Amino acid sequence: MACTAASLLKPEAEGYLNLPRQSVYYRHYRCSAFTERRLLLLHGAGVDGQMTWEAIISHLLHWSEILVPDLRGTGKTHFPDRQEHPFETVEAMADISALLDSLGWDKFDLAGYSYGGLIAMQLKAARPLAVKKTYLLEPGLLNDGDEQASLSRREILLQAAQKLRIDEELEAGLQIFLDAVSPRRSRNSRNEEIVRARLAHRPKGLAAILEAVIRAAKQLDRARLIAAQEHVSSFVGERSGGEIFDFCQHLASQRADWTCHLIPGADHALPFQKPEAIARIMNSDAEVRQRSNS
Repeated sequence: MACTAASLLKPEAEGYLNLPRQSVYYRHYRCSAFTERRLLLLHGAGVDGQMTWEAIISHLLHWSEILVPDLRGTGKTHFPDRQEHPFETVEAMADISALLDSLGWDKFDLAGYSYGGLIAMQLKAARPLAVKKTYLLEPGLLNDGDEQASLSRREILLQAAQKLRIDEELEAGLQIFLDAVSPRRSRNSRNEEIVRARLAHRPKGLAAILEAVIRAAKQLDRARLIAAQEHVSSFVGERSGGEIFDFCQHLASQRADWTCHLIPGADHALPFQKPEAIARIMNSDAEVRQRSNS
C-alpha cells in the first residue's frame, strides 16, 4: 500500500533539528512497502515540503520511510532569531546533511524540485555513496545549455529578489519571479491567485533563496556537478519550453544512467499539477531497480 492521504495528515514524527545557525523543520512518514527503502524529498523555492510533495507521496508504493524537510527560507525552518538572512545553497545542503545524520539515514533515494533539485545535486556530490537513486524535477542550474539565456534569467531573478524585499513591491516581485521560472504557465486567474498566495507566505525568504541560487550559478562548476550525479530520472514539464527538455535529452544521450521524462500538460509547477504521473514514473523506476537487484 502507498501512504494514504489520511496518513499524510499525521506523520509518524515531526519536529525540529536545532543547529547553531538554523532550526530545521521536518516531517517523517512511515508507509507500507514490500522493501525497506528510504526517500528524501526536497521542495522548491517559496512553498514548503508538505504542500509540494503530499499529493505525490499519497501515490508512492515502494518506500517504507519518507523524509520531508523544509529548506532554508521556506516553511517552518528558520534562523534562531526568526529573521531572514542571506545564505548559500551549500549551507542549505549542510542543514539537510546534519538532519540525515541525526536520524541515522546513511542510504536513501533522493528527489528534488527546482531549488530543492539544486540542493539534491549538491547533496549527491557531497555524499555519493549515500544516495542510491535521484529524481530531479526541473532542478536549478539545469534549465538549458544556453549560457547566455541562463545569465539573462539570473539577472531577472535578481530583480525579482530585490522587489520581494520591499513590501510595496511584493506583487511586482512575484510577477517577475513567475514570468522567469514559468513563462508558459496557465494564467487562469484562480490558479495564479493560489500560486501567489503560497509564494507570499515568506517573500523575504524567497528573495534569500533566489539570491543564493544566483550566487551558486556563478560559483559552481555545473559540468562537474552534473558528472557527480548517478542513476538519475529527470522530469520536465511539457509547457516549460522545448530547450529545457532538449538539454535533458542531451544529458540522457551522454549518460546510460540518466533518463528524461516529459510530463504532458505541465509547466514548472509540475509536482502540483501532475503528482500521479510523477509518482507513477517513480514507482516504475523503483520496480525496475528491485527486479534488477533480486
